[in-house]
Amino acid sequence: MILLRITANRWGFLRGAFDVGCRLASTSEGVLKRTPLYEFHRDQGGKMVEFAGWSMPVQYKDSHISSHLHTRQHCSIFDVSHMLQTKVHGKDGVKFMESMVVADIAELKDNQGTLSLFTNEKGGIIDDLIVTKTDLGYLYVVSNAGCADKDSAHMQKDLWRIGEINGGGDKTLGQLGLYFCISLYIKLNRMVFVTLQAKMSEFKASGHDADLEFLDYALIALQGPASARVLQAGMSDDLTKLTFMTSRISKVFGIPECRVTRCGYTGEDGVEISVPAKHAVQLAESLLKDNAVKMAGLGARDSLRLEAGLCLYGNDIDENTTPVEASLVWTIGKRRRTTLDFPGASVVVPQIKGKTTRKRVGLLSEGPPVRQHTPILSHEGRVIGEVTSGCPSPCLKQNVAMGYVETEFSKVGTPVKVEVRKKVVDAVVSKMPFVPTRYYTGK
Repeated sequence: MILLRITANRWGFLRGAFDVGCRLASTSEGVLKRTPLYEFHRDQGGKMVEFAGWSMPVQYKDSHISSHLHTRQHCSIFDVSHMLQTKVHGKDGVKFMESMVVADIAELKDNQGTLSLFTNEKGGIIDDLIVTKTDLGYLYVVSNAGCADKDSAHMQKDLWRIGEINGGGDKTLGQLGLYFCISLYIKLNRMVFVTLQAKMSEFKASGHDADLEFLDYALIALQGPASARVLQAGMSDDLTKLTFMTSRISKVFGIPECRVTRCGYTGEDGVEISVPAKHAVQLAESLLKDNAVKMAGLGARDSLRLEAGLCLYGNDIDENTTPVEASLVWTIGKRRRTTLDFPGASVVVPQIKGKTTRKRVGLLSEGPPVRQHTPILSHEGRVIGEVTSGCPSPCLKQNVAMGYVETEFSKVGTPVKVEVRKKVVDAVVSKMPFVPTRYYTGK
């Protein structure tokens, strides 16, 4: 387990912890990081590709389409161990998280989680993440591996704000450490530490209670309608009581200290299982003993999430996109809209009742597949937006896409055109998700 505890008055330990972080986060040019399941993927016939600095399976022996449909009909295992898993300890942990994200973390019930967004001062989305308020006194945070290319200059600009948000004057080392460490592990590949000590030395410890613990755990997603039945065979806890976006610690197929969270990135019922890295292969093998379970890779994961209308960071949301433009207003807590105490609130909140110049929408089209950066045109041929993600839908047998259009064209049913391979084809603005989601709510 990688344990980095950040508290005021522990500068010596802090410096050493960051030295460890540097060694763990950096890789030589061309060398990809590997999850605990890397060799297992290869043994299973996984075709490995680069993804966000990691070597990950894009597919296995089955085709991408077969894997996609198997997940919708049965269930599949996805290795998502490239995601950062963090525990935020201390009585000020909620306050610290809320200084960086748009969600109302304080209102969460024990063992309930929520999707949230890191935002910058302009209201742009730095990253998306899931925060769970556990009944064990800490927050469990899973954040994105897709932000590795962000530079440290922007991050350190935001660090100064964290200290200012709760009283100006002295900047809080605890707050600074929290935001820096989360950002450090989100931006695993290209962090620059040259100015770290200089920045840190300018801050005074102020006694805030916040610690971080970075977990050396694998993360395995089991997704599909058969997932609960398959997993229940290896758990004594009743999964009918574990509803969407709730979480618990449990023994899974004899492996202790696993965190099981009912969530996923496919639109299907499913779970993400945080498991000690040394037991990751054991867990995967146990799940695969059920004939309903197959391995699935990045290809199927991408088409599944697109059918479910879910965003991919770097494609559909980024630092130049606000939550309102991205149709993610629901992630912003009602209290936070009043307190205006998250980064970029002065930009984002007025947009909720006002009007943005563009909006994320779904698109359906015929003909050749619509891909990222495809221009979206009005019927008169004027460019009104751009596709951010697109693929042929294995379930609908039709092209699906999402992208941004001028707000006046965002109403569902609006006919538009897309330019594919220099040919203009008809498309229509569609509701998302394209395929109905089947999250388990207990009803």
